[in-house]
Amino acid sequence: MQFFSNPVLQRELLVNLRKPRAFGLLLVYQVLLAAVVYFAWPTENVRLDLSDAGASSVLVDLVFLGQYILAALMAPSFAAGSIAGEKERMTYEMLLASPIRPESIVMGKLVAALTHLAVLIFASLPIVMLCLPLGGVSFYEVLAAYLALIASVITFGMISVAAGSFFSRTSSALVVSYLMILPLALAGVLFWGSMSEFGEMRLNMAITVIPGFAAAVSIVLFYICSSRMLYPPDFGSEGKEVIDIEDENKNAIGVVIVRDQFPDRLLAPPSRETLMPDGINPVYDKEMRSEIFGQGTLMLRLAIQVSMILALPLMAYFLFIARQLTPWYVSYVILFNLLIGPVFSAGSVTSERERQTLDLLLTTSITPWQILWGKLLSGLRVSSVLTLFLLWPLLIAITLGLLSPDAWQSMPTMLSYLVIYVLTCVTTSMLALFFSTVCKKTSTSLLVTYSVILLLYVAPLAANFFAETYYPAAPATQVVKTMSATSPFAAAHNLPLYVDDYSVDNESRWQVATAGEASLLHYPVKDLVHFGCYLSFTVVLNLALFAAMIFTFNSRWRIASSSN
Repeated sequence: MQFFSNPVLQRELLVNLRKPRAFGLLLVYQVLLAAVVYFAWPTENVRLDLSDAGASSVLVDLVFLGQYILAALMAPSFAAGSIAGEKERMTYEMLLASPIRPESIVMGKLVAALTHLAVLIFASLPIVMLCLPLGGVSFYEVLAAYLALIASVITFGMISVAAGSFFSRTSSALVVSYLMILPLALAGVLFWGSMSEFGEMRLNMAITVIPGFAAAVSIVLFYICSSRMLYPPDFGSEGKEVIDIEDENKNAIGVVIVRDQFPDRLLAPPSRETLMPDGINPVYDKEMRSEIFGQGTLMLRLAIQVSMILALPLMAYFLFIARQLTPWYVSYVILFNLLIGPVFSAGSVTSERERQTLDLLLTTSITPWQILWGKLLSGLRVSSVLTLFLLWPLLIAITLGLLSPDAWQSMPTMLSYLVIYVLTCVTTSMLALFFSTVCKKTSTSLLVTYSVILLLYVAPLAANFFAETYYPAAPATQVVKTMSATSPFAAAHNLPLYVDDYSVDNESRWQVATAGEASLLHYPVKDLVHFGCYLSFTVVLNLALFAAMIFTFNSRWRIASSSN
């Protein structure tokens, strides 16, 4: 198997690493990491005790877990389109017809896709080493953490490449990749945090168990991808597999999608065989009935089945074992929607421009209002329904609350979780549609959408956590906490929560009202403003974005292909 003389690897590295965004991403990443270490470093004016092992390891764990989460989120975006992109560009057949071995193709795609992440990870190592003089963290613990991080990144990349080999569209590969990677990343974070008091055991597992498990998964997926490229089932018609719906449903295992039956037609309506009736929005009808998955209903059935299987143990844990951690499950659902929501809406307008059909669409009698809400609802339909398959444990909790006389106190909170879910789905689709309107390419639209989502939803939480950890008494800490009201994660965690048999250590932060054996735990009233502020901010943001898109279409600003 070729490696150093691999033409696929050489071509991908030359194309990707010479782009200006590669250097820009490295610069921004290093500046942010250096700023975190600089402001967290103990000074004379800040009383920060890092002399003991428990306190001094906080900074290293913060940097390591931050990189781990970023790697889990970024790996699919780099690797999911490595093979699926060849099918979309209609170069898949030429690649398979070349004398390059399938193993070399898969290896080249994997290494090239993970090169960006590898550069970021190794470039951060000198900054992390600066924390060693603080004491409490050994050099071997840092190396073990980076070994576990590298093994995890390779596994995440291999999962994404494998998903791209099964689907002919990058969007489908992205959704399935995130479905499989997010639970693994969550398990990794929980493992690293829970084993913080067992340093030697965590060190041994980081250098033995984690790399062994990662190697086993990666090797199995590697040979599956190689065998699919050696005997490709989707070879022909530019790499597009011809789907027979009846044969697919007959041979399908598990969930079967029947497009002409309820409720399947709400998600995947059948193709129209008759003329459209008068008064119907043609953009909405076309977008709703188009095949957006590229592989029949395989991707849709796989997403449903994986989501349901993952939700079962999480439902049992959060509903019956640790109900006080319900906001964390809601955050997991929100995070999944933030990742997949832009995928289905970021190309709504840019794809028309790339196919050179946008000018034809603008010359029709269809109004901008019809074009926009048709595009918006079609993308929102897919992202919200796929997320809903992860949210069904919360619906069961609401049902149990209605049947249980002791759990009615948590009903407003559960309903508020649903409101946050709906607003998040709408906002992610609206942001993606807006940047699809103003950007020229789908890739640019998707990148800008994710950047704005991180800036609005994740950056305030990171800043709040950093300020409360290292500057708890500073006046600016309260300002940073107020800015987190733009995030649905903060809104979910600041809602009142009713749990059973749960005690609170920090009574100054929580108010406890005992009723028999149960307790109502909630933040002070001033913290409930987070939900109201998030609600107001999200509604105003969505209205402003939609009004801006209407104005853009009416004025033809950056819309017509001739203006580019």
